[in-house]
Amino acid sequence: MEPVNPAQAVPVSTEQVAAFRRFNRYFTRRIGALDDHYLGQDRPLGEARLLFEIAESAAGVSLRALRSRLGLDAGYLSRMAKALETQGLVRITVHPDDSRLRMVGLTPAGHIELKEQQRRANALVAHLLGGLTDSQRTELTESMTTTRRLLRLAAITVDLVDGASESARTCLDAYADDIDERFPEGFDKSDLVRPHEVSGDAGAFFVAYEEGRPVGCGALRRLEPGVGEIRHVWVHPDARRLGLARRILDALERESRRRAFDVVRLDTHAALTEAQAMYRACGYTEIPAYVDHVYASHWFEKRLRG
Repeated sequence: MEPVNPAQAVPVSTEQVAAFRRFNRYFTRRIGALDDHYLGQDRPLGEARLLFEIAESAAGVSLRALRSRLGLDAGYLSRMAKALETQGLVRITVHPDDSRLRMVGLTPAGHIELKEQQRRANALVAHLLGGLTDSQRTELTESMTTTRRLLRLAAITVDLVDGASESARTCLDAYADDIDERFPEGFDKSDLVRPHEVSGDAGAFFVAYEEGRPVGCGALRRLEPGVGEIRHVWVHPDARRLGLARRILDALERESRRRAFDVVRLDTHAALTEAQAMYRACGYTEIPAYVDHVYASHWFEKRLRG
């Protein structure tokens, strides 16, 4: 499965790459990421960050989960965890129900160390921001919020998967639960597309992944020669307001063009006003009903060729 690259239509310029790398070099140097004694403590940034991530779960966390969350090599993560254990800051155990999982949690000394780490980190940031006016601080924090949002979106992949895959069914179940709460009449899962409708020659199913976790989906199926139908465009609540729905829609439209569809159609519920606004903004035109669908109040189409 190849990830759908949103930059395919517009290549990334060398100037944009250079600017990104220039900022990265400055920022990592400015916060002390290159220092072997991050924040003046006796460990590099990697170990300090690992200490923070372990503390996020009060009951402890598996090394496997940490590896997935942080995108670290298994050997590198294991060495860092062992170093923290040697310092008496974490305790590594075997999961009581699964001997294959190694669990790691903070010791009392680890909690004390983390508290001091947080104090020093806050002091560093306060010192940096202290050189700016209040309006400049607001501008900087707003810019960082935008940067984080766009970096999250850039890191999400949108992959073509089989309609019967676990990721596809997980997303559809979450989609159904979500709209069941939003539709006044509720939602019957029998209305969901069947795997055979969105696989192979019949259609396609895309899943958006963030750090290995499905956070969105969209389906495409063939209605008639030259006409496709888009169904179940959904984004997990945690990943909304990033622009991900448009990414998924773009992937579905590109797949429609690849399948030589001249037109794509879709319908949506009256309660989904934000979806209606997105479709209009993406060039979809409202049309008369093309199908009798119990949950449809608005019908749209978009011409992809000519």
